Amino acid sequence: MSRIDESRPFLPVRIAILTVSDTRGLDQDKSGDTLVARLEAAGHILADRVILKDERAEIADQLRAWCENAEIDVIISTGGTGLTGRDVTVEAHRDVYEKEIEAFGTVFTMVSMKKIGTSAVQSRATGGVANGTYLFALPGSTGACKDAWDEILQFQLDYRHMPCNFVEILPRLDEHLKRSKG
Repeated sequence: MSRIDESRPFLPVRIAILTVSDTRGLDQDKSGDTLVARLEAAGHILADRVILKDERAEIADQLRAWCENAEIDVIISTGGTGLTGRDVTVEAHRDVYEKEIEAFGTVFTMVSMKKIGTSAVQSRATGGVANGTYLFALPGSTGACKDAWDEILQFQLDYRHMPCNFVEILPRLDEHLKRSKG
């Protein structure tokens, strides 16, 4: 069973928030605001925040730029995970991933099922790793962002969470890039 080990120190991670929307600006970005409030309340650091239109290449370029930035450990995007023709965030994420965290989408669906029933099948939430950075694509609804943070990410992004968490393996995500050619 999972638990918080109070004998371990809390280690803040640096998180970038990307909102994908053709219609929202920063002043209407409730989902982005929700994620920022939650990550800061947990003790993490907001490293950057951007809003982009639903354009696959632009989204992928932003994700890659953040993955190249040593000051960013985690990227969370919100929006563009649905089924319509303009929903391209998942494809942009997968253009960037080195490895996909398949269970993230599965666990998100399980969490969503408790809240919205079978409507959870319409979400394509995903997670992955690229260049030593975690990436998560969440739906654009504020409720979905709350659910993903409150029931998954707040625990996996807490070094004290046992039996394991994303933070403790963060230094090893890019070990394949550091191997000597000897």
